[in-house]
Amino acid sequence: MSAELSNLTQPLVTMLEMQDAMNSKVNSKWFDQNFEWYRAIWIECAEMLDHYGWKWWKHQSPETEQVKLELVDIFHFGLSCRINGADDYQTIAKEIAMELSQPKQAASFPETLEMMAATALTQHGFDAAAFAGCMYQIDMSFAELYRSYVGKNTLNFFRQDHGYKDGTYHKQWHGKEDNEHLVEVLLELSIEDPAFKENVYQALLARYPSK
Repeated sequence: MSAELSNLTQPLVTMLEMQDAMNSKVNSKWFDQNFEWYRAIWIECAEMLDHYGWKWWKHQSPETEQVKLELVDIFHFGLSCRINGADDYQTIAKEIAMELSQPKQAASFPETLEMMAATALTQHGFDAAAFAGCMYQIDMSFAELYRSYVGKNTLNFFRQDHGYKDGTYHKQWHGKEDNEHLVEVLLELSIEDPAFKENVYQALLARYPSK
């Protein structure tokens, strides 16, 4: 395995483990439910396109940070698609790493995004190579993906701990959505700190309204 693929594989194993933990928190028997992760992917693609801008009849500028967060959301669903109950995480991570290292892209970001959405719609799968193409066209590195994934995974745990499933969670705090708070928190903290995930959680807790 090349050094590049090796550098991608271990973080991907970590993310696969974190994704399984998150899915299990929502539903302890999630793998047996056959959830339509592919559907979540193409719906997120549409939401992302709104943040990027596609309407020719009005002025729009890409909301780059929100686009990147939507890509991270898609990666959560993509990892869930790839966990198959047969292959271990090392094997799955190597496959994803290979695809990420060979990005495919169309002439524009929206068209590359549509390639990924098409795979979700027609093959009920996750096109990691098109995902990598989207990353390239939005100038997002793998290190940034990893940092944001750990952050968003932590936010998802935070949501579940504070009533997301029963409807008591407040997604809007102090005039901002929780995703916006997450972006600010991630800029303040170091990914090199071994307690990075816990630091993210505590920073979100400090910002969240107590009542």
